[in-house]
Amino acid sequence: MIPQLVRGATAGALSTLAMSAVMLAGQKSGLMPGQPPKHIVRAALPGHRQRPKPGERVLGAAAHLGFGATSGAAFALLTRGRGSGVPLGVGYALLIWLGAYEGWVPALNILPPASRDPARGRPVVMAAAHVVYGATLALAVRAMRGADGRHDEKEER
Repeated sequence: MIPQLVRGATAGALSTLAMSAVMLAGQKSGLMPGQPPKHIVRAALPGHRQRPKPGERVLGAAAHLGFGATSGAAFALLTRGRGSGVPLGVGYALLIWLGAYEGWVPALNILPPASRDPARGRPVVMAAAHVVYGATLALAVRAMRGADGRHDEKEER
């Protein structure tokens, strides 16, 4: 199980980097005001939830990478010994997006729900970024398992 977690976490971290490129492009193109991980960290740090805080950008990036690695480890465990195709990875990532941006992020009053976000480009960019995360995650997990999946079979013996 430990090798699966490590492979999944590694795949999740790599996938988070690919996802972050989409998010940065969305911000630079003006579709998205700021990075959601930074807003989440800003709200978690002491002080006013809406005011910038020292270190929030670095902490936001670290938290995002950690969340992506953890989600990747969970995906590797959930798909252990089964096909982890791109459609499954994309579906998994979109469930994460829905749970966060229609669930706990608005519940904590950090950002509005994606369905009512006044920054119309943010939900589109974030959904696209999660599609990239999920596709990359599925491909990376599969590649790390080996083309025929024999690594998992050896680990279970």
